[in-house]
Amino acid sequence: MGRIPTLCPVRIATFNINGIRAAQRRGFEDWLGEREPDVVALQEVRARAAAIPPGVFGRYHLAYDEGEFAGRNGVAILTRCAPIAVRTWSGTALVQAPGETHIERVELEPEPLARGLGEFANHGRYIEVDLAESPITVVSMYLPKGGLPAHLQKPGRMREAPDGGVRYDRKMRFLSAFARQLTRSRRTARARGRELLLMGDLNIAHTRYDVRNWRRSNQAEGYLPEEREWFDSIVSPRTLVDVVRRHHPDVDGPYSWWSWLGQSFVNDVGWRIDYHLATPQLARTAVTAGTDRDPAADRRMSDHAPVVVDYEF
Repeated sequence: MGRIPTLCPVRIATFNINGIRAAQRRGFEDWLGEREPDVVALQEVRARAAAIPPGVFGRYHLAYDEGEFAGRNGVAILTRCAPIAVRTWSGTALVQAPGETHIERVELEPEPLARGLGEFANHGRYIEVDLAESPITVVSMYLPKGGLPAHLQKPGRMREAPDGGVRYDRKMRFLSAFARQLTRSRRTARARGRELLLMGDLNIAHTRYDVRNWRRSNQAEGYLPEEREWFDSIVSPRTLVDVVRRHHPDVDGPYSWWSWLGQSFVNDVGWRIDYHLATPQLARTAVTAGTDRDPAADRRMSDHAPVVVDYEF
């Protein structure tokens, strides 16, 4: 592939909004208008198409896979220009131009899924688009939160009831299958003459710099050794690059998630679980990278913060 020509900055964001209706009440539209990203990957939209507040996405084109579970999951991508192509694991998506209000999903060109992904295909966890204005395939991903393996579950010390490792096993199946799919997606993008940008809530803090209380988190879901080893397997200088970490090496954070409980946000006791993972050539074009941390705890749009990168194509 040839070198991406330097033209102008393009602002790309990923944001787990924890419900579009709640995020709208908390200032999502103001953030969208003030930051003016060119592309936004959204996770946990948590709304049926008919329940999305009219006009909430302004002048953006919308590609949305709501999934089969009402009030859960749901991934979307907003773009200023209509995308050339939209792909989901379910094979359907809501595709709207600015101002459109129809709720009919369209049938998409089928994409082969890696072995093991079939059980997750309709969960509303993955959508990708080919940008019209840049040679990039953009992905919005919401990876399962998971749980603890059975041997680490201790009744009375968990917020959720012990499940014998069911949620943990489901996440590990997902990770194994998705690693195969991700390799396929990256190679397919390259064959199409495109870079790949995987964004979203991956529900894994990769290194000690990605969780404030890392010493106490070694037996917490999202920071288990096997989860971090999986993350090691999908990033490298030749495959995918963690863009924000490249700009902030060997420092704590910048975190992108804080619990609603207690003083976690005020004291910056957070996790970095929202990522831009870019193919190396694209990663090299990033000029700024960080999180839009809300100014105060009572002004939070979500329990996550937007992660925003300016790429200079």
